[in-house]
Amino acid sequence: MSVAFAGNSATTGSREAGPLRVMIVDDSVVIRGLISRWVGAEHDMEVAASLRTGLEAVNQIERINPDVAVLDIEMPELDGISALPKLLAKKRDLIIIMASTLTRRNAEISFKALSLGAADYIPKPESTREASAADVFHHDLIEKIRQLGARLRRRPAVASPPLAPASPAPAQRGLVARPAAPAPATSLYPQSASGMTTRPFSSQAPKVLLIGSSTGGPQALMALVTELGPVIDRVPVLITQHMPPTFTTILAEHLARSSRRPAAEAVDGEPVKPGRIYLAPGGKHMRVARSGADTVIALDDGPAVNFCKPAVDPLFTSAIDIWHGSILSVILTGMGSDGMRGGKDIVAAGGSVIAQDEASSVVWGMPGAAANAGICAAILPLNQIGAKVNRLFAGDRS
Repeated sequence: MSVAFAGNSATTGSREAGPLRVMIVDDSVVIRGLISRWVGAEHDMEVAASLRTGLEAVNQIERINPDVAVLDIEMPELDGISALPKLLAKKRDLIIIMASTLTRRNAEISFKALSLGAADYIPKPESTREASAADVFHHDLIEKIRQLGARLRRRPAVASPPLAPASPAPAQRGLVARPAAPAPATSLYPQSASGMTTRPFSSQAPKVLLIGSSTGGPQALMALVTELGPVIDRVPVLITQHMPPTFTTILAEHLARSSRRPAAEAVDGEPVKPGRIYLAPGGKHMRVARSGADTVIALDDGPAVNFCKPAVDPLFTSAIDIWHGSILSVILTGMGSDGMRGGKDIVAAGGSVIAQDEASSVVWGMPGAAANAGICAAILPLNQIGAKVNRLFAGDRS
């Protein structure tokens, strides 16, 4: 048994201002060592425990009292997917990040974990000896811990009785809205219900729907597309979700089931037509381009944009050459600011941007960047975005 502990917080569910307490659960001593070093090097987080199995985590979570758990999927005694609901039953505000290698089976398990209350997932490199893969894993994991942990710290404390049921999906779990900021003394545009300045929707009828998302995006996308059948039938829907290969394959299958419309990873050179969802494949940027009289998918294997590949900005900016101002774009929950620059370009061309609001976002990074840039025509809870999109495509410009 490999167990290491840092100092323990006084009570489960406390909200202290100190470093985020991170519990690492992985049967690989190499992975545990790497993550422990990375976390220990950060000023705002600390290793609360380093454990080998899910069973150790379940048995000791009340004593460890972590804020965040990095949970491997494949472990002896009790694997990650079995440990997850048991951990949330004992500490329902625990932020759980699932870690797995890039196999189809693990991708499917990661999606199941999201439905059971995991906050996010992260792909582990096949070999930590490959420097570039380890660097990406390092950067992404620390950012996920920091951003998700910061969201946790902004919530009120939550009591965690041992027999509490597992939490619902993270997009809805215990998130609270930040109080609306007061209106500026002078404003050219009205304010949304969130208290942030918005601009009018485009007067041009939209001819395409573009969606960008990251952390919390899979759940948000699946909820949103269930409401968009009439829109999908009318126009192409193109989605960029920050996600690695294999995972995007599984997500496309889920989107097809949720929307009851064709959905698949986009293929380079395929025509873009109404009636289907095109998802950027993991590891490639998705753009659109002209090919004769057709609009086609153009996949790009170039460098990461905004630390992401696929990234939202390349899709947004490329669409302007095709549809000009007849674009409706939606920026959903996610870390960072990807989509904000592309959204600015869309607005400058005459199109419109909708952002998910903070209260319903797992992380209000991407939509928050767009909202704070003043480019949004609406800032809405996730459960209101679908209806608004349907009205806009039906001719309502308000």
